[in-house]
Amino acid sequence: MDLLLWITIGFIIIGFVVLTSMKKNMESKLAFITKNMEDEESSTKSESIIWWIVSTTAWGIVSMILIVWWFHNYFG
Repeated sequence: MDLLLWITIGFIIIGFVVLTSMKKNMESKLAFITKNMEDEESSTKSESIIWWIVSTTAWGIVSMILIVWWFHNYFG
């Protein structure tokens, strides 16, 4: 098998495991924010949720690029 394929599969699986393991923590932070809108701690928790969304989006984009790149190298 191709090294690029293994890198792609590893990146997708490791990223998926990391993101799903952080999901429960982000849900509890969101529940805290909705209950305590006026608290200063809410802004730091909301910032971490925003960064989690940004990193999830970046992981998805990089995963798609790796898949397209592998198909291009394998079939092209």
